[in-house]
Amino acid sequence: MPDDPSPPAPRLDEVEIRLTHQERTIEDLSRTVAEQWARIDLLTRQVAGLSERLREMVERPVSAAPEPPPPHY
Repeated sequence: MPDDPSPPAPRLDEVEIRLTHQERTIEDLSRTVAEQWARIDLLTRQVAGLSERLREMVERPVSAAPEPPPPHY
């Protein structure tokens, strides 16, 4: 029999408390990762949209004649 002075009940309580804290931490981390993926997805779509707009602007022919000044100029 080992020479462990602490009875099993308090040790079991300590293990259950640590497990509860670890489960909460895992849930918090999981929620954070899900939020980050949602944000990454949004940003990825925004970058794709901006890239498409930039490509369209580059492909659009530039007019050779400058715009005339407004009438009040």
